[in-house]
Amino acid sequence: MTQIDQAVTVREGEALDVAVVDRFMKNTIPGLTGEPRIQQYPGGASNLTYQVAYPDCTFVLRRPPFGKIAKSAHDMLREARVMAALKPVYPYVPAIIATCDDHRVLGCDFYVMEQLNGIILRQDFPKGLELGEQDTRKLCLNVIDKLVDLHQVDARAAGLDHLGKGAGYVERQIGGWSDRFRKARTADVGDFEAVMSWLADKMPDDVAQCVIHNDFRFDNVVLNPDNPFEVIGVLDWEMATIGDPLMDLGNSLAYWVQADDEGLFQMLRRQPTHRPGMLTRAQVADYYLEKSGLKVDRFDYYEIYGLFRLAAIIQQIYYRFYHGQTKDKRFAAFGHAAQYLEKRCLALIEASDL
Repeated sequence: MTQIDQAVTVREGEALDVAVVDRFMKNTIPGLTGEPRIQQYPGGASNLTYQVAYPDCTFVLRRPPFGKIAKSAHDMLREARVMAALKPVYPYVPAIIATCDDHRVLGCDFYVMEQLNGIILRQDFPKGLELGEQDTRKLCLNVIDKLVDLHQVDARAAGLDHLGKGAGYVERQIGGWSDRFRKARTADVGDFEAVMSWLADKMPDDVAQCVIHNDFRFDNVVLNPDNPFEVIGVLDWEMATIGDPLMDLGNSLAYWVQADDEGLFQMLRRQPTHRPGMLTRAQVADYYLEKSGLKVDRFDYYEIYGLFRLAAIIQQIYYRFYHGQTKDKRFAAFGHAAQYLEKRCLALIEASDL
């Protein structure tokens, strides 16, 4: 039997007060009885995700990371509002159960959502999920289709058009991520100035404005355990907004490590995109463009942007580890990862004819 994604023991320094969580849950959700068991989901390096299991029902609690965080980052209540608005028009969003802005509870904003019992593809296929090349391709296409579907959502009808700031999304992203990287840079990591300069010089106009996820990848997708080709959920809406869909695709492809990539990039792989049957990055881009009807001469810019943005995210997390604001040992090598991504960006820039 294919294993459903499981919560595990809470990481050191990230425990929640069980009595406090229990009191909030019972005051908010009618009919809860018994004592909860709190465990943590192992994926993710940003917001923290916990399973709160009662004898008769189970929920998921999301809160920001511990330690100093950027003022505009980890807005849990915004994420919950976006999810609640999207749910009626994009059914893969988990239902929001409760939100909390009272910092006397957990010291931060947080929300509680329904738990989706299913398979999440992390670095490799879970035990019991054996797919041949054709079935793997079918799964791959079904997942990409959900990104295409999201980009077709009517933002105004969903009440999400207020998230947009109008034209200039690409320009805002390049400026914003450049600023965030510079502020998070540590002495042991390169400066990315050549990459940021190229992105600023080669900047295209927005190709469209639509609802985008900004972190769409396999380990944010939940599959039906009885039919692993069926997507039943899309998670982690922290960075969802109105923006350019090709920038969204570029973000996704930054995580898309394929079978023929060099060893250092393979070390960053966190989803099974290397398996026989998975599309290559170029094939993903071609398939997406065909399905969406969008047109672009070259995808180089969006691929390089996605890698730079990933480096900036990694560097923001590494900054917290570097300065002792988190003890999570997973982040110890993030500085090396950022260094590698700078070299990869520079190599792609050299090969580009933009």
